[in-house]
Amino acid sequence: MEKQSRRSVPSWIWNFAGQHRPQYVLSVLSAVCGVVCGILPYFVMAGIISDLLGGCRDMSIYIKNCLVMAVLWLGRCGFHSISTTLSHKATFAVLGTIRKRVCAKLSRVPLGTVLDIPSGSIKNVLVERIDSIETTMAHIIPEFTSNLLVPIALLVYLFILDWRMALAVLATVPIGFGCYALMTRGYEESYQNTINKTKILNDTAVEYINGIEVIKAFGKAQSSYDKFVEAAKEGASCYVEWMRRCNIYFCLAMSIFPATMIAVLPIGGLLFRAGTLDAGTFIQVILFSVGLIAPLITVMSYGDDLAKLSTIIGEVTSLLTLEDMKRPDTSASQPQSKDIKLKDVTFGYHEKEVLHGINLEIREGTVNALVGQIGRASCRERV
Repeated sequence: MEKQSRRSVPSWIWNFAGQHRPQYVLSVLSAVCGVVCGILPYFVMAGIISDLLGGCRDMSIYIKNCLVMAVLWLGRCGFHSISTTLSHKATFAVLGTIRKRVCAKLSRVPLGTVLDIPSGSIKNVLVERIDSIETTMAHIIPEFTSNLLVPIALLVYLFILDWRMALAVLATVPIGFGCYALMTRGYEESYQNTINKTKILNDTAVEYINGIEVIKAFGKAQSSYDKFVEAAKEGASCYVEWMRRCNIYFCLAMSIFPATMIAVLPIGGLLFRAGTLDAGTFIQVILFSVGLIAPLITVMSYGDDLAKLSTIIGEVTSLLTLEDMKRPDTSASQPQSKDIKLKDVTFGYHEKEVLHGINLEIREGTVNALVGQIGRASCRERV
């Protein structure tokens, strides 16, 4: 059990994928092919521009290149569709399996452990938290992976083409990462705070609805409603405050990170003017810099989900790693009759004992009643 609780987040995701891992592998490969098909047209465009600069007037070459670009863009859409279909089909099956595992686990743990967990929190994990895993498994695994691998390969090509211009393309990356780092500072704590406030809201709502009859009977409707409203306000305000703090850094990161032209155009212009950079290479670098923007934006857009991932997986696995109730594999002896006998039995939840030294004998075929002091008095009055 301790070994399971120490598992890393990637290990748990791999465990959840189970028999659907081949589908995820195919989804990632399809996504990579889709991103490659989206970037290859920039190579074709670079070839077209080189031909134009070289004075080529054969229109058939340009028409052929345009048809190649059209096929590549269609391929990009097709591969993206295949990747999305495979990942979502596998993910929804995985989410159903996770819910079954959680419900099966709750049936094996001691009742006291289950009662210690508010019903609103269990509902929150079974519905919202498990649904949140969908983004990770259906989108981040194929799309984040593919949109990260292809730009890396493209940057390697740019360094081979001209290392100075490759560094110019990367000029905005440190600033973008700096803004992103500021955005994620204290991110997990802030997200955990929203989860705690949401738990309180769920628990308050369940308590209010389940106890509405008692609340009305004792004239506590207004105070209970005020308690629910206060929990709802706190739940909303923690999200608003969190988003207000992160929003400016997120906007800066999303604006600066893909702004590769800020450095590429002036540095390339100076090198071209100095005669150390030819026009064909300069144009290729410009086109590839533009091609990097879409994958970079996609990668950045999943930053929020990645930051939440550890907390989300932790919420779900906290139930899956609960200790099972200890039961004997086999009975020490077979019962000789159907009589029930308790001798000096004690019972309690955790450290609190609620039953002390119970002695009881219930014979087979008899009808018995357990009554307290009030019940005994009522029975005597009737007699």
